[in-house]
Amino acid sequence: MPHSQIRTARCAALVGPYLSGKTTLLESLLSAAGAIARKGSVRDGNAVGDTTPEAKARKMSTEVNTASFEYLGERWSILDCPGSVELACESWNALMAADLAVVVAEAAPEKAVLLAPLFKLLDDHRIPHVLFINKIDTLGDQRVRDVVTAYQAVSARKLVLRAVPIREKGAVTGLVDLVSERAYRFNPHKPANLVALPESLRDQEAEARQALLESVADFDDGLLEKLLEDVAPDSGEVYETMVRELADDLIVPVFFGSAENDNGVRRLLKALRHEGPDVTVAAARADIPPDTAVAVQVVKTQTGSHAGKLSLARVWRGTVTDGMALGGERVSGIFRLFGHDQTKVPQAAAGDLVALGRLDKAATGDRLTEKANLGRPAGWPERPAPVHGLALHAENRNDEVKLSAAMQKLMEEDPALILDAAPDTGELVLWGQGDIHLRIAMDRLRSKFNVAVKGRAPQIPYRESIRHATTHHARHKRQTGGHGQFADIQVEIRPLPRGAGIRFEDAVVGGAIPRQYIPAVEAGIREAAARGPLGFPVVDFAVTLTGGQFHAVDSSDMAFKTVARQAMADALPACEPVLLEPILTVTVAVPSAFTPKVQRLVTGRRGQLLGFDARPGWAGWDEVKALLPQAEMQDLIVELRSLSLGVGTYVWEFERLQEVAGKAADRAVEIRREVLAAQ
Repeated sequence: MPHSQIRTARCAALVGPYLSGKTTLLESLLSAAGAIARKGSVRDGNAVGDTTPEAKARKMSTEVNTASFEYLGERWSILDCPGSVELACESWNALMAADLAVVVAEAAPEKAVLLAPLFKLLDDHRIPHVLFINKIDTLGDQRVRDVVTAYQAVSARKLVLRAVPIREKGAVTGLVDLVSERAYRFNPHKPANLVALPESLRDQEAEARQALLESVADFDDGLLEKLLEDVAPDSGEVYETMVRELADDLIVPVFFGSAENDNGVRRLLKALRHEGPDVTVAAARADIPPDTAVAVQVVKTQTGSHAGKLSLARVWRGTVTDGMALGGERVSGIFRLFGHDQTKVPQAAAGDLVALGRLDKAATGDRLTEKANLGRPAGWPERPAPVHGLALHAENRNDEVKLSAAMQKLMEEDPALILDAAPDTGELVLWGQGDIHLRIAMDRLRSKFNVAVKGRAPQIPYRESIRHATTHHARHKRQTGGHGQFADIQVEIRPLPRGAGIRFEDAVVGGAIPRQYIPAVEAGIREAAARGPLGFPVVDFAVTLTGGQFHAVDSSDMAFKTVARQAMADALPACEPVLLEPILTVTVAVPSAFTPKVQRLVTGRRGQLLGFDARPGWAGWDEVKALLPQAEMQDLIVELRSLSLGVGTYVWEFERLQEVAGKAADRAVEIRREVLAAQ
C-alpha cells in the first residue's frame, strides 16, 4: 500500500523470559500478516530476527530486532526483544518506543516468578501490555485459569482472560472468545475455523465471560451499573471499555496459543490492531513540548566499523524527511528495517519506527526536535547496576588503541556496558550483567570491529598494612667517575588506623638533612609503598624521618629518593605485614521464597549477614543485606540466578578494608606473585 494510504503507524514490543518463544511468535505474526512467504526458525538460523553471528551461535536473541510491515492499511513495527535477564536493558529501552507490549510466557505456572520484574517495569512506566500464553499445546492436564492465577500473583494489574480453551482428548484444539462469544477451531499453520460453540462449554464460557465483565467493570461505573441491574452489555461496549482500560494500563488482556503451530496468533494480531492504543498514548510518555512540530526519540543505537551509525527512532510527531535537521544534526538516510534488511525511504510519519543515519551526537533515549536535542525524559529506565566484570586485553598489542575506540562504539549500542580503567590494578575492566552479556560484547568486538580480545577475572585490589612499628637506618652510597651518590636517613615506621592512608612526618633537627631533600624522601617512601613485601600497595602507616646525613657534593634528590625506597624495602618485612581485602556492602533482591537460600549463599562465601527486609515497592520480595569480601563476588551473580530462577540481582558498594589470613591470604599472595612474574 502506498505511503499516502497508510492510515496510521503502530509499534508493539515482544518481551518475555528466555525460551518463551518470542522470536517464533514474530515469525508467526509476520506469516499471518503476509509479510513473509515462509516461516523461519531460531533452530535453523533463518528467522527474520536473530540474524547476527552472536545470536546464531547461541540460538537466542542477543539484541532487539525490528520488523516493519503493512497489515490491513496500517504500518506495524514489531520489536523482538531478547529474553535473557543479562540483556534486559535492551528490552527496557525498546519498550519505551512501543505503543504496547506483548508479554510472551509459557503455559507453566512454576515459571510465573520470571515475569515479576517485567510486569513491575511495565506498570512503573504505565506501558499498556497484553499477556500471550505461548506453547498452549504443552498445557497437558492443567487449566488455563490456573496458569493465569499463577501469573496474577506477580502482576499488580488485573489479568483478564480473553478466551477459554476448547479441549479434545486432553489437547487444546481451539478457543472461545469471551467478548464476541465466537468459537474457533485451530487449524495448524492456517487460519482457525469458525465453529459452533460446543454445548459442553456453555456454562464454563458464561462463567468466564461474567468474570471478564466484572474485571472490566471495576474501572467503568456505567458498565458496573448494568451488571448490577443484570443488563447484558453488548460486545461493542465491552470492546470500547477494554480498549480504554488497556491504554490506561488498568487491565492486562490474556490470550493464548502456539506460535510454533500458528494457533491463536491471528487472534492476537487482530487484538493488537483493534484494541491496542495508538501512537499518541506512547508519545505522551516521552514528554514532548506541545509547541514542537517534529519530534523523534532514539531507542537503540547501532554502529559498524564501515556502515557508520544508525539511530533506531520512533517518530512521535510530524514528518521526518531525509536531509532535515534534528537535534542540531542533519539526517543522512531514513531506513525501514526488516531484520537485517534495510530499505531506504524519503520520509517517515508520526508512529513510524525507522533508522536515521549519521546522527553522531544522538544517544539512546534522546528526544530530537528540529531545534534541539532534549535529552532523555525523566522517566527513562535507569541503567542496571553492574554485577559481573572481565579484565580485557587485545590479543594483538597493536590493537590497544583500536580497542578503546571500538569499546566506545559498543557502549553506545549497549548502555548496560561499562568500561573501567581500574587504577588499583592497571586493568581495563568491562562490567555488565553477566558472563553471557560480556562474552557477547567480546564477540561483537571481533565480528564488527575486527578487534580480538581475551578476558579474565579482574584482579582483586588487595592492600597490605603493618601490625608493628620499627626504626630503621639506611644509607645509599655509590661512587662513580665525577659526582657520586650519597644519602643517609633514619626513620620510624608505625601502623595507623584503617582508612588513615599514608602519613609522612619530618622530625629532622639541626639541619642533619637539608630542607630541599625532605620532599625527595617522602616521594621515595610513597613510591616504595606501591608494592609491599606481599606484592600489594601498602596503606595505613606513618613514617617519621628522624635524622640522617648528607654530602655537600654527592647528595641529590635522586639519592635521597633511592635511600627512602631502600629503607622501606628493608624495614617493612620486620613490621609484620598483613593482607587487607576489600569488603563490600551487598544488597541482594529476591522473591521472599528464596531468602533462606540467599542467606546460606552469603555465609558460604565468608559473608556477614546484616539482616533482611521487604523490598520497597515489590510485593513478595525481600532485600538481604550483607558484608562480602570482593574476592567472593566474581561468580556470585551466576549462583544467585541459579537459585532464584534467574530473577535475583544485587547492588554493591565498597565498605572497608579488612585483614584476611589463612588460605585465602596465601592464595591471594600466590596469585599476585604469578601476575607480577608474568609482567
